[in-house]
Amino acid sequence: MKTYIATATSLDGFIARENGALDWTEIPGQAAEDHGRDIMEAATDAYLIGRGSFETLMDLYGWPYDRPVWVMSRSLTPDDVPRALRDKIVLTGGSPAEVVGQMRGAGFTRVNIGGAELCRSFLREGLVNEIVISRLPVLIGSGIPLFGSLNGDFPLKHIETRAFASGIVTSTYQLALDTDAGRT
Repeated sequence: MKTYIATATSLDGFIARENGALDWTEIPGQAAEDHGRDIMEAATDAYLIGRGSFETLMDLYGWPYDRPVWVMSRSLTPDDVPRALRDKIVLTGGSPAEVVGQMRGAGFTRVNIGGAELCRSFLREGLVNEIVISRLPVLIGSGIPLFGSLNGDFPLKHIETRAFASGIVTSTYQLALDTDAGRT
């Protein structure tokens, strides 16, 4: 099973404002361009998000997914999930390795991991295969960083970078094999 991170960041590396707001993501001209998102989503079997991402999505957008979504949380209960979504998500509270095993066992082959804390925990455990970052042409000064403190260096192999007329730049990386740290 392949796990990957695909997200948008501000040019200064934030995925959201400190309060979780995403108002800065509306870039003039971006809606008219094909940024490859449809191709990536078509290749995704399932999404894995953390509690914070789940709550932000519910507050801001409603439910944007048309594929299975697993929400990793030790504190969410089925009663915390709106009735209309109870058959669309799976709540799980295991470790990153346990969740990967569960999702692999459920037949998923390509899973998109979302949410800063969740992304960092999967990176620390060596459970991320690919990173796709779309940098938006805006500086927001402070917020929630995608990458914060990690347990060492994570060498990456550059796969491709695409620049769009809107100013969005999307880069794809694979994590380089690091057998000493057990990373793939």
